Amino acid sequence: MTAGTLYLVGTPIGNLDDVTARARATLGSVELIAAEDTRRTGLLLSRLGIAHCRLLSLFEGNEAARVPEVVAALQEGTNVALVSDAGMPGVSDPGYRLVAACVEAGIPVDVVPGPSAVLAALVISGLPTDRFAFEGFLPRSGRARTERVREIAVDPRTIVLFESARRALQTLRDLSAVAGQGRRAALVRELTKLHQEVLRGTLAEIEAEVEARVELKGEVVVVLEGAAGVKTGTPEEAVRIAKDLVEGGAKKREASRLASERTGVPARQIYQSLLPPS
Repeated sequence: MTAGTLYLVGTPIGNLDDVTARARATLGSVELIAAEDTRRTGLLLSRLGIAHCRLLSLFEGNEAARVPEVVAALQEGTNVALVSDAGMPGVSDPGYRLVAACVEAGIPVDVVPGPSAVLAALVISGLPTDRFAFEGFLPRSGRARTERVREIAVDPRTIVLFESARRALQTLRDLSAVAGQGRRAALVRELTKLHQEVLRGTLAEIEAEVEARVELKGEVVVVLEGAAGVKTGTPEEAVRIAKDLVEGGAKKREASRLASERTGVPARQIYQSLLPPS
């Protein structure tokens, strides 16, 4: 028996007109669609005029249990499309485990490219696009978050982050405290939708704009300028950055090294400023 094919199908991130002809055709031809949210995918299929297709939920909470079921269906010759709520499945969404299992089992996997919030935010940000890194969602709290922010602050590449609207302000504050208030950034929300908005400027400027609002709504992507594009800072700024790092749990020598990379001020000079008066 010939195995079916798993199709990774990109779906619109907001504007339905962004759906590709190939995505529409693929979703209309497969026997099974594995969807992060069957209700949301059902609405999409209805708007595309696609009916009588079996939907199977596959989200973070049940992905491990669902993978064997989908693989079995594929091995029996069923063609399956995998979709997330929006954008490309597997990018900060379920999908990786299923793809890995299909590769391991020798099941054909194909991709039907579509809209991507990562790339859309990157190119509209106005920041360098030649080298970038996608970091997904930051850890919500604790040492894991502190360490990730420290790593991002000294990365020379443009950084793209996903964030919820209610946590966006805190993320801007955390980035500003370590990367410096003058680091350029962009906050992009509601991509491709009616109320799409791009806030560009320094972290301090964007933070002030968001703080002044009663409520921030919609899907949010934060794009941060890489460390290599930042001008050298003053000794005072370097010491402030190092102290923030120490308060976040970093050792004084490590904090001095990171602050030096950020500002160009010698690490030894910064370290001496962190020591208590003799």
